[in-house]
Amino acid sequence: MYLEIITPDKKVYSGEVEIVKLPGADGSFGVLKGHAPIIAALTKGIVKITDTKKHVENININGGVVEVLNDKIIVLAENA
Repeated sequence: MYLEIITPDKKVYSGEVEIVKLPGADGSFGVLKGHAPIIAALTKGIVKITDTKKHVENININGGVVEVLNDKIIVLAENA
């Protein structure tokens, strides 16, 4: 599964991941391989990324939008 986190200024993250936990507007949620297509609003919080080597990285965002489609996750964040 491929993840990109993009802000108006730069690309903050891009790479293969195993799981992503996101701060959704209606509560946090996780995305695994094979997740159904979704577009959701994000609130201020932490995006927790676990890559394919089990390395965990946390990225703070101030809200935004996420799209999940065909095992590709795109996060358009206000700031990171």
